Formats: sequence, structure tokens, C-alpha cells
Amino acid sequence: MIEKTLILIAEKHKTWIDIVVSFGCHKETAEDIVQEMYIKIHKKLTKGLNIMYKDEINYYYIFKTLKSLFYDLKRKGKNIKIINIDDVDINVSNLDIDYDAAYKKITDELDKMFWYDKKVFELINAGESIAELSRKSYIQYYSLYNTYTKVKNKLKKLL
Repeated sequence: MIEKTLILIAEKHKTWIDIVVSFGCHKETAEDIVQEMYIKIHKKLTKGLNIMYKDEINYYYIFKTLKSLFYDLKRKGKNIKIINIDDVDINVSNLDIDYDAAYKKITDELDKMFWYDKKVFELINAGESIAELSRKSYIQYYSLYNTYTKVKNKLKKLL
């Protein structure tokens, strides 16, 4: 009975992947979630769960299992970015970075900036949260956030 149910579920493998991709994740992540679903379903079936509806699989149960696994992944804060190994060009000569020159470039650019922008960036970059700085300075949160983001993006462009 368990094997028959698992075979029926596995026959719809592409459908399950399409469903998980529709949740908003990459195909590789969808594959992982579907594999986790197979494991979870197998454990439930061995404990006596019957997910058959007449002669068909209970698609709603599979959908809810996939959705809960997807939300579990999101809830854990795992922002997984899948990179195919074939797309990666590993060239060791590109990894040599002159950190001193990059640091000098950033500090020179910070020195050229308006004092307010520089101070906001330095405080937030040092670990103080934007909300905390907003409460202490009575400056609106969005003003601090926009200033910090503007400076951060400007410095990113240098590198």
C-alpha cells in the first residue's frame, strides 16, 4: 500500500516541482523541497496516514505539505541563491584584491561627502540600528534609512 502510494506521488514529480516554483523559488530549490516532501510523506505513511482519496492522491494534502515546507524554509531566513557549478568561472587571478587600495578609495570618498551623510553612514555601519539612531536623534527613520542607502550604494559603485 505504501509503495503504491509513493509510486503514484512520484509519477507527478514535475507537477510538484511546478507547484513549488509557482511559490516563487528557483527550480533547484523546488527540487529540494519536493524531495523533502517525499521524505515527510513516507514517514507519515509508515505511521498509518492514508492520503488516498478514492483511487487518487489527495492533491490538497500534497499541496499543503509543499506549501508548509516552503514557508518553513522562508521562516528560517534561508535566502538560498542557487548557482549552477557549470556557470561558475573560477579564475584565481581574479581573486587577488588590493584591500588597502579599496579601503583608501572608500575613505577618500567618505571624506568628500557631506558631514551629515558621512556621520549617519559611520554610526549605522558601526552597528547602531537605524531605529535606535532615529529615537536618539529625533530624525525620521526614513530620512536616516535613505541617507544610509544612498551612501552605501555610492560606495558600492566604487568597488
